[in-house]
Amino acid sequence: MSRAKPALFLMLGWTALLWILEIADTVSGHALDTFGIRPRELSELADIVPAAFLHFGFDHLAANTLPLFVLGFLAALRLGVRRFLQVVALITVVSGLGVWLTAFPHSNTAGASGVIFGILGFLLVRGFTDRSLPDVLIGLGVLVVYGSLLWGVLPGAGDVSWQGHLFGLAGGVLAAFLLRALPQRTARPAVGPVP
Repeated sequence: MSRAKPALFLMLGWTALLWILEIADTVSGHALDTFGIRPRELSELADIVPAAFLHFGFDHLAANTLPLFVLGFLAALRLGVRRFLQVVALITVVSGLGVWLTAFPHSNTAGASGVIFGILGFLLVRGFTDRSLPDVLIGLGVLVVYGSLLWGVLPGAGDVSWQGHLFGLAGGVLAAFLLRALPQRTARPAVGPVP
């Protein structure tokens, strides 16, 4: 498949970048943690994108690495890298803004889980928005394997950003509708007088 290699390289590069950033954060005494999202502070709007690439420790990152890689690879394989990056950009903004608006006061939120939930939501509904049987089947397979993650959108443990999960999921569903494949129009021959 022509999309498999770019999708694989993208996800290998992305996950490697996350690990490099966490190593740099640890070595610097967690200086990068300041790029997490602190709610309802205007200056923190600039941290919506970087927060999706940062984690609070290697355990946090390890928990996100495999689902991000698997779901991201599936989505990039089906969409192509360019469209996949558009989906991820929309998810990142929706998830980050949702955290910024609704997270608990004085909290600091970072991590790729909002993007993971967004890609999950995208894959679950894309088959229906695009009316594509293969994508419906992929969505069902994703639901079987990763469906238990959906409990993460409910309020729970204080150190887990259910807001990021919920708004990430919403961003993925929104992306499936906004970026759905448009039906191809067939050209009709022009009808006019015959010379």
